[in-house]
Amino acid sequence: MTREIEVECPSCSPEEEVGHEVMKEGQSPLVRCLECGQIHAAKIKTPKFVLLRVIVSKRDVSDTYKTELDSETALQVEDELVVDDEETGLVCPILITALEAGGKRVISAKAGEIETIWGRAIDEMTVKFSAQSGVEKTEVYEKRVPGDYEFVVGAEEKIGSKSLFITKIKVRDGAFRSRKGDVVLAKYVKRIFARKRRDGSGRDIRRGPW
Repeated sequence: MTREIEVECPSCSPEEEVGHEVMKEGQSPLVRCLECGQIHAAKIKTPKFVLLRVIVSKRDVSDTYKTELDSETALQVEDELVVDDEETGLVCPILITALEAGGKRVISAKAGEIETIWGRAIDEMTVKFSAQSGVEKTEVYEKRVPGDYEFVVGAEEKIGSKSLFITKIKVRDGAFRSRKGDVVLAKYVKRIFARKRRDGSGRDIRRGPW
């Protein structure tokens, strides 16, 4: 089976990598460009790795770790990243909340330019609920779930012996999801608004907007 790689083509794509068919293996393999058919020796870039400091927040506690990345890897706030710290043995997916490069906070940068990554662990999340149980009474609950757990507007959610009906979800960018059937993963939830059953009969406190 013919192997394909992506490298720059001196004829049609000298600055951007495109698909090539490998005709002869080697340190500088002979390849044929799949865009223009040009045959040439490929320049294989040897990746340069950097060890980055990562501050991970989990359950209101922040710890510092290190993870190794290709210096050309592009990162930006709200990206997901798996932190793999060989010294501590930690392997944890995070959602990037901030980046520091050149002594200042930036939205995006290549790993080779970054000094510090801040992130929030998303393997497990504690999600907060504000549940209305009367006209003026609101109670707060918490539920521990995996980061990819789905919350659905209009659905029933069990917290211990309590049954809550989700009416609205505030996501971490400040927006709200309030249409019945809207789905938000736990790792993106800021707070969930809900209503409780009035009693054990299965009747709701009040009818929802749907």
